[in-house]
Amino acid sequence: MAIITLKLKEYKKDASPTEIAIIDFILKNSQETSRMTVYKLAEKTFSSPSTIIRLCKKNGYSGYREFMKDLIYEQAVQTNYKNKTISDLKRTDEVEDIIYKVTHKNIQTLEETEKMIDTEVIKACVNKLFECDRITLFGIGASLIVAKDAQLKFTRINKMAYVSEDWHTQLLMAKNMSERDVALVISYSGQTKEMITCTQTAKENGATVISITKAEESPINRLSDYAIYVPSNEVSFRSGAMSSRMSQLNVIDILYTSYINKIYEESLEILEKTQIKKERY
Repeated sequence: MAIITLKLKEYKKDASPTEIAIIDFILKNSQETSRMTVYKLAEKTFSSPSTIIRLCKKNGYSGYREFMKDLIYEQAVQTNYKNKTISDLKRTDEVEDIIYKVTHKNIQTLEETEKMIDTEVIKACVNKLFECDRITLFGIGASLIVAKDAQLKFTRINKMAYVSEDWHTQLLMAKNMSERDVALVISYSGQTKEMITCTQTAKENGATVISITKAEESPINRLSDYAIYVPSNEVSFRSGAMSSRMSQLNVIDILYTSYINKIYEESLEILEKTQIKKERY
C-alpha cells in the first residue's frame, strides 16, 4: 500500500501554491478529510474540485474516489495500530511479561510493515537489483546487521553485494559507484549523518538509491529513487533496535525472495550449488 501522506509530502516540493495549500490541509486534517466530498475539500481549501482531482492524478490516482479510498485505509491502519499499542518494558515486569511484550511487538511490527509496503515500489526495486552491476549496502549500528544479512543472501545467489563495517570505507565505496550500481541504504531514522553523506555521494555518482527507513519524511528517503518504509513504532526502550530491526530484515527477505522468484529455475541451481553441507556428528 502506498502511504498517501508521504507521497503528498514528496510531491509538495514540486507543487503549485494552490496545491501546497490543499496538501497542507490534508496533512493537518487527514481524519476530517477522509470524510469529505471533493466539493467540501475544495471549499475548505479555497480551491476547485478540478484542481484537487488533478492533484490526485499527479500522485498516481485515477481520481478523487481512488485517492480517498487509500486515505481512509491509511487512517484505519493507523487507528488499528494505536488500538493495539503494547506498553514499554517496566522494571516490575516478570520474564513472562517480557516474552509476551517482545514477541507480540515484533508480530505487530511485521503486520504493520506488510500493510505499508507498496507493491509497485518492490517490483521496481527488484528490477533495478536484477539489472545492476553490483549492490552496495550502507548501514551503521543495528542497520549494519541488516545490511550484512542482505549481503550474505545476495552473494549466495551470485549477485555480488558489498558492505563494510567501517563507515569511512562505506563512503569510499559510495565514491566509486556509477550509474550501473544500486545503493541500498538502511537507516531506521533516515536522519543518520553518516548515511546521509553516503547517500548523497552515491546519488551524485549516478547510482540508483533504494532506502529502507521509518515512515516519516527524512533526508535519506528524499534523496532516494525508491523509498521503502517500515513502521515508526519503535518504543522508547530500544534494546538493540528490536522491532525496527525485525521490520528491516523482513523487507530484505521480501526483496531477496522476489529476486529469486524472478529467475526461479536459475536460482534453484545456484542455491543448490552454493549450499554448504554440514557433516553430522
